[in-house]
Amino acid sequence: MTTNLKLTQNEPASLDVDAVVVGVLPGPALAPGAAGVDQALGGRLVEALQAVGATGKPGEVHKLPTLGALPASVIVAVGLGDDPSAETLRRAAGAAVRALAGTAKAALALPASDADSASAVATGALLGNYAFARYRTGEQPETVEELLLAAPADAEGRVAEDTAIAEAVTLVRDLVNTPPSHLSPEDLADVADRVAKESGLEIEILDERALVDGGYGGIAGVGQGSVNPPRLVRLAYSHPEADKNVVFVGKGITFDTGGISIKPAEGMDWMKSDMGGAGAVLGALQAVAALKPKVNVIGYLAIAENMPSGSAQRPSDVITIYGGKTVEVLNTDAEGRLVMADAIVRSAEDSPHLLVDVATLTGAALVALGVRLTGVMANDDDVRAKIVAAAEAVGEPSWGMPLPEELRKGFDSPVADIANIPSERWGGMLAAGVFLKEFVPDGVRWAHLDIAGPAFNKGEPYGYIPKGGTGAATRTLVRLAREVADGNL
Repeated sequence: MTTNLKLTQNEPASLDVDAVVVGVLPGPALAPGAAGVDQALGGRLVEALQAVGATGKPGEVHKLPTLGALPASVIVAVGLGDDPSAETLRRAAGAAVRALAGTAKAALALPASDADSASAVATGALLGNYAFARYRTGEQPETVEELLLAAPADAEGRVAEDTAIAEAVTLVRDLVNTPPSHLSPEDLADVADRVAKESGLEIEILDERALVDGGYGGIAGVGQGSVNPPRLVRLAYSHPEADKNVVFVGKGITFDTGGISIKPAEGMDWMKSDMGGAGAVLGALQAVAALKPKVNVIGYLAIAENMPSGSAQRPSDVITIYGGKTVEVLNTDAEGRLVMADAIVRSAEDSPHLLVDVATLTGAALVALGVRLTGVMANDDDVRAKIVAAAEAVGEPSWGMPLPEELRKGFDSPVADIANIPSERWGGMLAAGVFLKEFVPDGVRWAHLDIAGPAFNKGEPYGYIPKGGTGAATRTLVRLAREVADGNL
């Protein structure tokens, strides 16, 4: 991350910056933090806001020239609504910073009078200040080079943590946005290896031969049609005082054509995002290593490229998942659950206190919940409720969903222990969760996060969410690790 965010206790109106960001409440009225800017303008800031039609609606952005009244040449006024929550502050800061793309230096005079509000503003600003330009040779999208946040000095520790988490989210966004021509399973495993070395994580990488020899039939089967062979990556963070293990499992399909059961051409281009779950797990491990919570965290990246070819997996093939359970593959486009099954079974060897898997698993999730909500399923009602609450707390909207027992019968197979798709199409997101539940180790509390909607934003940017890869679930996983460390989950 190139953003340099620092705290300042100086009056933002006096800072030598290019722009100052202030908050606007309905009326319009000025939010806390804007008083100094208003004073520098002779108390006429509200009048200026009225003139440009500002209403204080959340996310609304207006730019005003200062005409030399401040060292800054521009004021960016962003709406906060009636009673700004932490998420409102995050989104407002993100929207304001995006509006300043290309600015060298900006000050944030948003409400940040305590550590919590300062953390929200910092997070939104850091996540909003994102652009992916790795493969552009012409004009580049730009970000703000330096941000100064007016906040109390005792917020510095929290903001440092926010920066570490934002860097992890940026890693995930970059990976999701990287084209499959530059992110094969081996490439993703190499990135994980680099992150592990830089962060002090343990790492184990199984190549295609080790996967076959080890009995990982799900990952090996999905990957057998591609010239880019599959990988299973295990990352581990250990704390010397920890007595609990949390395991995260991420789906890492670096590109998903659907295999022999090929997808329609329309929309296939964004299947580069089908590794978003593995990306979130990798990002979470990087952040956990920086934050050092008192819990052991293990992450699995189940990585393959799903391609049709003469060696590809065929509908009606039977594969053996790690641990011995057999699966009849009726649809090769239901491949994510196969690679996840291997890693979920393997997680038993880590004696997890909590097991959470994350995947861009089903198109049905978008049908049910739209493009911004994560579906959360679990084998424990309390776990599901706490995960939804944790996700909401960090600003990743989620919704608890059931795992109806009656859906299991649809997976019955005449030739194997289970089929990979049910006999009926209805409730596809829930059915996928029911399938995964079959592979969860006995007695382990488990949750499944379907991030098919929020992992990739095909629409316009909003708040601190960019177009393209979003880094969805990364912050939720970090929060869950900390909740376990604190004894709350």
